[in-house]
Amino acid sequence: MKRILFFADASSVHAQRWVLEMAARGFDCIVLTRRPAEVPGASDVIALRAGRGEVGWLLALPEVQRVAKRVAPQWLHGHYVTSYGLWAAVAARALRVPLVLTAWGSDLLVTPRAPGARGAAMAALVGWTLRRACLVTADSHDVLAEIRRHGTRARCEEVLWGADTERFRPGAPAAGFEIASLRNWEPNYNIATLLRAVARLCAERPAAGTVLHLLGGGPGEPALRALAAELQLGAAVRFTGRVGDAAMVSALQRSRVSVSVPASDATSVSVLEAMACGLPVVASDLPANRQWIAPELLVPVGDERALAALLVRLHDDPAWASAHGQRNRALALQRASRRAQMDRMAVLYDSLRLTAPLPSGAAST
Repeated sequence: MKRILFFADASSVHAQRWVLEMAARGFDCIVLTRRPAEVPGASDVIALRAGRGEVGWLLALPEVQRVAKRVAPQWLHGHYVTSYGLWAAVAARALRVPLVLTAWGSDLLVTPRAPGARGAAMAALVGWTLRRACLVTADSHDVLAEIRRHGTRARCEEVLWGADTERFRPGAPAAGFEIASLRNWEPNYNIATLLRAVARLCAERPAAGTVLHLLGGGPGEPALRALAAELQLGAAVRFTGRVGDAAMVSALQRSRVSVSVPASDATSVSVLEAMACGLPVVASDLPANRQWIAPELLVPVGDERALAALLVRLHDDPAWASAHGQRNRALALQRASRRAQMDRMAVLYDSLRLTAPLPSGAAST
């Protein structure tokens, strides 16, 4: 039996999709988690009560090792280099089986760069964890570069979460100028900037029939609702919140454009899904977005005027908007298919020797 022990947030849809894809390819998938949830495709989900806060990750390490020995996997895979990656690296030291790590973005681009002693400590932890891996994956070039900067000798591969290009496909848009945002309502995603840009769009093109669909949800909802009221957006904004794939596809297919303007990001699944639906995507000018989005649709982080100007142009020039949407659909089919990405990941697992030695330096702390 080919068994992978995943260390991951079981409640994350991204982790759930990865596990389901590997199960469909014949792997026995077990998930060790701090946040229990049903994971389709997993033969077992093991929840550890690790205590609260960051200290809980350390206190759980003895139990992590015991569980890993009992499960006896052929591969260990940590999703997120800090936290779950630490658990996976410690288990790998005990089992001496191949360790795979997947960076999610903020674990490399944000956490180790925090100011002061905390940032230095997290950078050291990230480096220690990465040096224990046989294979490290990430979904953007800038994250892969950051991984290599930490001195790992592991094989580094770009593997995308990918989009379900069969489900996420172009549809018939609504009559008005509808806009989709799939990002969470947290400060990093600059939803307030988007609301202000949409208010400018409504002022400049009052007959456009503008409707902004805010999917995603999050702790910023009260402040964002208050801002929308202050901007007098009324029916021009719909706080839809978190929805399943079917409702997400529906919102994208009825929209004319998708917007994703975070301050920091790796390759976003929501961007790929919008591209697969044939939408032009306006995105913040970040290294990961430059891999996917045409330069003329990139805006400086936090620049509501530039964002509003692009939305006005996309409204005024539907042929230009359609050309970008067609380009995005073709690019998604070519490079971002989840099926193709997960087929490749299955091959990468099999390429690791089941008795692979730990990388150099793993024998000591």
